Formats: sequence, structure tokens, C-alpha cells
Amino acid sequence: MRPDLAARDPTATVRSMDSADQAPADDPPAHGTEAHDTEAHDTEAHDTEAHDTRTMPERMLAGDLYLADDPVLAHESQRAMALTEAYNSSPAVDPGARRRIPVELLGSLGASTEIRPPFHCDYGYQIRIGAGTFANFGLVALDVATITIGDDVQVGPYVQILTVSHPLEAGPRRDTWEYAEPITIGDNVWLGGGVIVCPGVTIGEGTVVGAGAVVTRDLPPYVLAVGTPARVVRRLDPPEA
Repeated sequence: MRPDLAARDPTATVRSMDSADQAPADDPPAHGTEAHDTEAHDTEAHDTEAHDTRTMPERMLAGDLYLADDPVLAHESQRAMALTEAYNSSPAVDPGARRRIPVELLGSLGASTEIRPPFHCDYGYQIRIGAGTFANFGLVALDVATITIGDDVQVGPYVQILTVSHPLEAGPRRDTWEYAEPITIGDNVWLGGGVIVCPGVTIGEGTVVGAGAVVTRDLPPYVLAVGTPARVVRRLDPPEA
């Protein structure tokens, strides 16, 4: 069964709390009126699933619910695991392999970009990284949807960029349905160590995210954001033209 989009959002509670504490007291939290419609949406979703003739890769790429144990997706995942295993065990004194493997694995990789192993991803081909970007040890980039990282981005150790999510309802989750939303990280962003970027987030150019922050909603360009969930605490000056 396919839940409605709001019910599928695993960060809806966090986002609703963020909105509610800024809204008048008599305003209900965002998404708060949709719970009573879940049964109706589930009934409609059952019919949709039954008549959907798309393949699971097509559903995944469209951002809809899909099953990851599809044979084609399983083969693509195994390819990514084999390449990341080779990359993570490649000698530091072999810069050719350190460049060749991610070029083969990823959708695109800009000039002078470095990703320090270990590095882990789901498929690889949905990740696009610009030029001059540096990712420190332990980056996890779950690219069920596209991950776009700009030029001159600094990624601290053990950052997680997570496009994939699961339904809130126990039934579809038990049946192993999942979905994803794309993530975009602009040029010259700095993600501190241990930052987690949640599905569907865009981080604007020049923004800095403090270590350990959990980014649950979009951040504008040239701000400093910290905390869980990440909140803007100050503006940053853009570089002079």
C-alpha cells in the first residue's frame, strides 16, 4: 500500500515541530490534519500499486515507493559494493586507482576532487560531485535519489547524506517498501564532522553546517546552521565579486 506523501515523510514530525514553534498558538502543526485520512489513502494506494506496470528501477528513479530487492537494483548495488570495496582497500600510494575507481563508480567527479576512504554508497551513479571538493574519512552517501555536490565543498569526517527513507506506517515498512528524495549541496559549502543531511534537503551556496547537526529542511545560502534539527544562527558574508 502506498501511503500519502505527507505520511511517508520520516522527518514530518521534526519539521512540524519546527513550524509549530514559530506559528501562532491556535495554528495546528504542519501535516497535523492528515492522520485521519490514512485509511482512505491506503485503500487508494492499494489500487495504485496493483495497476502500476513500471519496473522497480523506474519507480525508484521517479521518487515513488519501490522494492530494493529487485534483481536489477540488486545487481547495481553489488556493482557499487564491489567498487567501493576496491576503493576502500586501494593503496594510498596509488593515486591512479584513487582516481580511476570513483570515476567509474560515480555519475560524475570533478577535477581535483578527493574522497578519502572509507566511502560507502548505494549505487554510485546517482552521485555527482563538482571540482575541488574534499570529503574526509567515512562519507556515507545513500544515493537512491540523486545527490548533487557542488564545487569547492568541504565534507568533514563521517558525514551522512541520506536520500532514502521508509513509510511511517508499519505495514508498508514491513513489506520493505522504501522511497527517496534528492539532496543538493551548493558550491563552497562546509559540512562539519558527523553532519547528517536528510532526504529532500537543499543546502545553499557558501553555507556552513556545524559538527553533529541534523539537517531536516533546506538551508539558504551563506548562513551558519547548528544543532538538531539544524537552525540558522547567523548570516555569513558572501565573497566579494
